[in-house]
Amino acid sequence: MPRPRSPLLSVEAIVSTALDLIDESGNFSFPRIAKRLEVSQSSLYNHIQNREHIIELIRAQVFAEQLQVPVEDLPWDEALRAVIRAYRDCIAAHPRLVPLILTQTVEDPGALSAYDTMAAALEQAGLPPERIMAALSLIDNLVLGSAMELTAPAVVWAPPAGSFPALHRALDIPYTVEGRSEAAFELGLEVFISGLRALEFT
Repeated sequence: MPRPRSPLLSVEAIVSTALDLIDESGNFSFPRIAKRLEVSQSSLYNHIQNREHIIELIRAQVFAEQLQVPVEDLPWDEALRAVIRAYRDCIAAHPRLVPLILTQTVEDPGALSAYDTMAAALEQAGLPPERIMAALSLIDNLVLGSAMELTAPAVVWAPPAGSFPALHRALDIPYTVEGRSEAAFELGLEVFISGLRALEFT
């Protein structure tokens, strides 16, 4: 059978290419996807509805990579830690994706399942219903913020010599960008879990 004259196109190829472009530059466009895949821009619309559709499909792909965490028999704090860490691992693999997924509603079933698991753990911790959404938003702040840290420069603070002594002492501890992000995430996670325990909702 003769080979097709133009490359075969699929949703998977479009989504993977868009994610590659995001990882490289922080964004994507239909013309850039078409150029990378060596197809016409109009042909993309046979598979994809619009930009928002691509972003949600990317979310689904990224979360499918690592977000399936069995927590059925775990206490609420261990379940929460496991899902939040898995969530962070997914996002940390693609930190430049964060500004894009923040701009639209979460619809992917895999992502919604993770939020449901976290909400159930928060219920088990005794958090009242009116506080659970705030807690989920706080988890987002922790996970997405620590992932965005991975895109920050190696030197974030540059105080002049002889001033800001407390900051200088903190900066004397050497950290890589990855180490700084991981340390911030782990500290935030422990403060969050400890804070839930201290509030004694039950």
